Amino acid sequence: MQRESLEAYPAFAPAIREVLLSAEEIEARVQALGQAISQDYAGRNPLLVGVLRGVFVFLADLYRAITIPAEVDFISVASYSAESRDRGVVRLIKDLDLSIMGRDVIFVEDIVDTGLTLNFLLRNLQARGPASLEVCALFNKPKRRLIDIPLKYKGFDLPDRLVVGYGLDYRERYRNLPFLALLEPSVFLGGEKENNAGRRTE
Repeated sequence: MQRESLEAYPAFAPAIREVLLSAEEIEARVQALGQAISQDYAGRNPLLVGVLRGVFVFLADLYRAITIPAEVDFISVASYSAESRDRGVVRLIKDLDLSIMGRDVIFVEDIVDTGLTLNFLLRNLQARGPASLEVCALFNKPKRRLIDIPLKYKGFDLPDRLVVGYGLDYRERYRNLPFLALLEPSVFLGGEKENNAGRRTE
């Protein structure tokens, strides 16, 4: 464990089993993603779209790493039921404020898991007539993928474990950690699975 990463967060230290990615490693990768987007979309004023709430940390840092004019908008989704969530079907709680017709859109995800919900949302956005639609994901779990989704911009591949920090939560905690970590098994309640499958978007 990278104990130095926990020194500023003593209240969280007992729950953290291992730091997978340091704040410095994440920052460097986000900067690289921002540079790549800036080069690819120069002169095109792309629109970055994120799903609240988990993506806000990554999207804010990514937006600051982009050195060309770009805009940001958000959607918020919820599952109709556990069954619909397992199929990737969600309902929009908050829709986009901006029209994406004819726009170059980058869908920004903190983590891509099964890909089912992401595929559902991408089809929804594609039907609105964007000029282009690509995905930028900081974290990726390829072993859990149930549907193939091209990720034009990708940060890190992760193991099939529940990870927290840098916007990712467990029961609404740990989002504010600047690094990515695994939790101690004792943290999990009621025999819950140690993966991020219960998240609203995957």
